[in-house]
Amino acid sequence: MCRLFGMSGGREPVRATFWLLEAPDSLAQQSRREPDGTGLGAFDESGRPVVFKQPLAAYQDQDFAQEAREVRSGTFIAHVRYASTGAVSPENTHPFEQHGRLFAHNGVIGDPERIEPELGDFARLVHGETDSERYFALITKEIERDGDIGRAIVRATSWIAENLPVFALNIILTTASDLWALRYPDVHELFVLERAAGGPTGQRHLEHASARGSMRVRAGELAKRPCVVVASERMDEDPGWRALESGELLHVDPDLNVTITRPLTEPPVHQLTLADLGGKAAASQAPARAA
Repeated sequence: MCRLFGMSGGREPVRATFWLLEAPDSLAQQSRREPDGTGLGAFDESGRPVVFKQPLAAYQDQDFAQEAREVRSGTFIAHVRYASTGAVSPENTHPFEQHGRLFAHNGVIGDPERIEPELGDFARLVHGETDSERYFALITKEIERDGDIGRAIVRATSWIAENLPVFALNIILTTASDLWALRYPDVHELFVLERAAGGPTGQRHLEHASARGSMRVRAGELAKRPCVVVASERMDEDPGWRALESGELLHVDPDLNVTITRPLTEPPVHQLTLADLGGKAAASQAPARAA
């Protein structure tokens, strides 16, 4: 299953070190579910998006995934991809950047080419083959209507849920100052942690790792500063983790205020199952197993 991670450190940039797919056997021994891409997105001092990403398969460079990436930013987004649609290529690797925003998705949209007529001129933003990038372009188009990112996410998601077959639409979207996350429907989990400075003990730096060891992040400055984290799984023992409910949309503002609403109360009209997906798409969405 694709892994999502997002973090906001508030108004002052935070230095964080990321390892993606650091587990020595994460590529070698997961032969049927090898990662098809890893990506990290952040923002520089001018608020411009910076993306490090690489398509990964058995024949490609494992060193990229296992190297540490140290980045300073107010918000971060990271993604480990197991391809459901589209080839293993840079154009299909998350996160995607559009109009200064970054986006990553975990799930499957059936018949994604049917989104394209809805995009109009925004179809030019789509450079790859994935359902995810088309979903993002539809959100970007909706943002142009009134500038409200939260409402745009809801409008785009509602259109997809009403008109296309859907397995899951979990997303994280970041700007230089804000973070949004959506869990929809109740297929894949998505968790949020409002972490106080120093964590539960009040004195620890942030050290988060996924159960399979496929993603790890460390931030020493967060021993003294709060942050908000969103992830596909609980990534440490902090009791403050909570699962988002299906249809809940989370927004983290520059002051780390967290707002959670539930604008999507009905399931998709055409809900897909793993059996409907078949092949690699089904494998990409199966729950991850601990190493």
